Amino acid sequence: MEIKKADFAGSWYPGSSSGCEEDIRGFLSSPGFRAVPEKTRVAGIVPHAGWYFSGALACQVICRLAHGDKPDVVVLFGKHMRPREQPDIMAGGGFETPLGMVPVHQDLSATLSEELDLRKIHLSQAGPENTIELQLPFIRYFFPDTPVVAIGAAPNSTAVHIGRETVAIAQRMGLSVKIIGSTDLTHYGPNYGFMPHGQGIEGLSWVREENDPRMISMMLAMDRDRIVDEALSHGNACCSGAVAAAVSGAGTLGADHGELLAYTTSYDKSPGHSFVGYAAVLY
Repeated sequence: MEIKKADFAGSWYPGSSSGCEEDIRGFLSSPGFRAVPEKTRVAGIVPHAGWYFSGALACQVICRLAHGDKPDVVVLFGKHMRPREQPDIMAGGGFETPLGMVPVHQDLSATLSEELDLRKIHLSQAGPENTIELQLPFIRYFFPDTPVVAIGAAPNSTAVHIGRETVAIAQRMGLSVKIIGSTDLTHYGPNYGFMPHGQGIEGLSWVREENDPRMISMMLAMDRDRIVDEALSHGNACCSGAVAAAVSGAGTLGADHGELLAYTTSYDKSPGHSFVGYAAVLY
């Protein structure tokens, strides 16, 4: 079996099972999350920064996705991609995490690769990809026996199609699914070469009050056909293809709106001239 080694364990998140479990317990009691109805959820949007910055947001979403019936497979949309890149999928094998291996659902992965023209990525040859890896310990913890399918959705018009058809193909195969889309929001400041409103509090206010809310409102309204163009025009989602695919898949599973659990920025943890926005959304 091909194994994708954990590249960020011990740096972006704990490298031991006890360390991951301790962080997860802490995240579950973190303040600042909106109360939402307790009901079965089909999908979520999570950030993918180091756990110190955004782990609580991802953990809270994935925990709530685990309520109710357990799915046959968790579909994870992510990856930093350019608009002209071919969407891809992780081939069979498993992902290493400090909490144990997360297997790839080989049959669904192979079928999606063929029917959706997704480029196969062999796990043993895959490079570091925080959009995927940072979610895997949470998936292992809350869905301990559930395989995953990890798809790189490029920010173009194919993302909505991929999200919809991923669900349709899984259902045709008799598989129940839950979906996670992985993205951060605006990357602002000199570290990212993006400062349309200058440095300091003015730029932070613009991100918090205008730029990130534009993307979040589209996530909540499930405006799948406009998400990619919005991100490419305003720089308020680094993985908008993943968002569009996840929202499209959530709609296929019956969701008609999203609910915001929390919004934060890295500035809240570490003030500086460069910072990133994060949102936790449930469907």
